[in-house]
Amino acid sequence: MQDNQLERYSRHILLPEIEYAGQEKLLNSHALIVGAGGLGSPVAIYLASSGVGTLTVCDFDDVDLSNLQRQILHSESTIGINKAVSAKHFLNKVNLEINVIPVEGKLDIASMKKIATNADVIIDCSDNFTTRYALNQIAFDLKKPLVSGAAIKFEGQLSVFDFRNPLSPCYECLFPDTQDDQELRCSDHGVFAPLVGMIGSAQAAEVIKILLSIGETLVGSLGTLDIKSMKWQMFTVKKDPACKVCSEK
Repeated sequence: MQDNQLERYSRHILLPEIEYAGQEKLLNSHALIVGAGGLGSPVAIYLASSGVGTLTVCDFDDVDLSNLQRQILHSESTIGINKAVSAKHFLNKVNLEINVIPVEGKLDIASMKKIATNADVIIDCSDNFTTRYALNQIAFDLKKPLVSGAAIKFEGQLSVFDFRNPLSPCYECLFPDTQDDQELRCSDHGVFAPLVGMIGSAQAAEVIKILLSIGETLVGSLGTLDIKSMKWQMFTVKKDPACKVCSEK
């Protein structure tokens, strides 16, 4: 690292769990962020400011005025611009040293899998079950860690599925795909703005812990937050021996 990097990341380097070697590892890491909305905003900002060297940001949607209540990557000046492109504009202001790769189109599974191949970790910041199930399958196939978050109304949830560990459950173990899940979208039901900031920041923390192999991640656990009471609850998630994605059968 150069002198300016040593100063920029000095508060990380002071941590015994990170130090110089850990920060170097972050600078050489690659995170794939799927969704540049409410959750993807704090995820991307904290990973960029922390010096994760390459961020691939995927989102096919354009910035809308109604997004600005919570999607802090975007502003009035980027309304009508693709969210991944808008994210790159913002993140380059946060940290010019990192490489931000925007992916604008709506991708099929094969295309997303190709992009995910080069990533060290996949972060699910999407807002629909179709994408969540697809990312779960991709992460399992590639044996990559998947950090999953969701938020609606006043409630959020967070979990980690790390397929480098054969004992890790997957998203399908937690929420089996019955094909009749009702989508809950912010555009229909609303969402409390600070909630996505809290869940997204927690996702970013799990990502950095994974990249640096520090602490305990939420593999095998589901954290849920009721922001009205400010209470977190933790639930154990077990591997489903009959899961159609990760079962040995």
